[in-house]
Amino acid sequence: MVIFGAAGDLTRRLLVPALCALARAGSLSPNFRLVGAATGERTTEQWLAELASARNGKPADVLDDAAWDWLAERMSYVRADLHDPQSFRNLASHLAQLDAEAGTGGNYLFYLAIPDHLFATAVAGLGGAGLTREGHTREATGCWRRVVIEKPFGHDLASARALDRDILRFLREDQVYRIDHYLGKETVQNLMALRFANGLFEPIWSRNHIDHVQITAAETVGVERRGRFYERAGALRDMVPNHLFQLLAMTAMEPPASFEASAVRAKKAEVVSAIRPMNETQALENSVRGQYIGYRDEPDVARDSATETYMACRLFVDNWRWAGVPFYLRTGKRLATRRTEVAIRFHQAPLSIFRGTDVERMHPNWMILRIQPDEGIALEFAAKRPGATVALDTVSMDFCYATHFHLAPNTGYETLLYDCMIGDATLFQRADNIEAGWQAVQPMLDAWARNPPQGFPNYAPGSRGPAAADELLARDGRTWRPLK
Repeated sequence: MVIFGAAGDLTRRLLVPALCALARAGSLSPNFRLVGAATGERTTEQWLAELASARNGKPADVLDDAAWDWLAERMSYVRADLHDPQSFRNLASHLAQLDAEAGTGGNYLFYLAIPDHLFATAVAGLGGAGLTREGHTREATGCWRRVVIEKPFGHDLASARALDRDILRFLREDQVYRIDHYLGKETVQNLMALRFANGLFEPIWSRNHIDHVQITAAETVGVERRGRFYERAGALRDMVPNHLFQLLAMTAMEPPASFEASAVRAKKAEVVSAIRPMNETQALENSVRGQYIGYRDEPDVARDSATETYMACRLFVDNWRWAGVPFYLRTGKRLATRRTEVAIRFHQAPLSIFRGTDVERMHPNWMILRIQPDEGIALEFAAKRPGATVALDTVSMDFCYATHFHLAPNTGYETLLYDCMIGDATLFQRADNIEAGWQAVQPMLDAWARNPPQGFPNYAPGSRGPAAADELLARDGRTWRPLK
């Protein structure tokens, strides 16, 4: 495995700890080797020292000494200038040496933990050095070559298509692994098991029984040190075409013919492609943007910035299963709590049977799929409160991964890195899915660009977001689940 951007924050905080967790679980071959590639001049020992210093504060069961020592023995560092073809030739020589010494067989996984504007440059460099060709040398007959690409994959529909064209000049689609760490979360993967392995849920998973769906990705932190990136991205680009649409697709997809990657990814792409297109007026009516007070004081942020740190929207999936069911999406920074969840609201039961009792209103039934921080599933329903009169209260049946399976939650990268190594692309985005996602949000991007926001900043840190987001649901007679 080769990590471009080996000196970066992603490598230190997530990739190396995930590899250590795989080593601790015995999931890596003894022949495994890890190569760090970055622009700085440093030795392997210096790179290891930098990574070791970042271990401070990591839980011992995630990054223990034995796993670190096992991995450190198999690590090396090479300097790599992505604009210099000689750097890629040097890398090829280094990998050939590891093939000979460690028996890695020419199987290379390249991870692009680099700024998005360098993705095409890195792939072109790999292609120019022959590092993307599979099984073309006597020493590497039958070998595989794969490239993992972080988000953002483009910043609009046109740029995503252009990036695809550039990458697919050197790689086949099945060699490209567009990663989204949300899809490595246990609850996200459990969505398919929940729906398709239980006769209880699939029959009611449609417009006949579901009133609406809310998908939330709320954070308590601000942009921290990512001001320069966030000014170019904003909440819509940063979260919706990837994270939130993947949650939507997993929730709304039709049953695949099998759990093979091609079958699952085809069904996910169908959902995103079925999102109802909007014109400019509809895009403005069905979306809300916000900016937290204090964002303009963050480092590398313009003092008159119009970048949104919050967005909410109402979408419809126009197919037989979901016609008429609104999907409400929201994401934002500096909100009241950190939470990512999919909340499914079932249709209201009729009140007439309780006529003449003390029941004044029916309690809604919800299924809550908690993605983070406490992964699990809850089902909320009405029950009679103890006493002589008929009064209802909401109760909850709750399943928590950490409690039931006695496992510490992981970052999601462990599962995804392992899947890359074994060639399972089920949890990775395909080009058509990426393009469908950008196509769905492009009307909002265009409408927002032509209609600058009014009243920014418009919500306080620690709140539930701008008031306009509440009004978006109030027009439909609905309310957001509280952020608390």
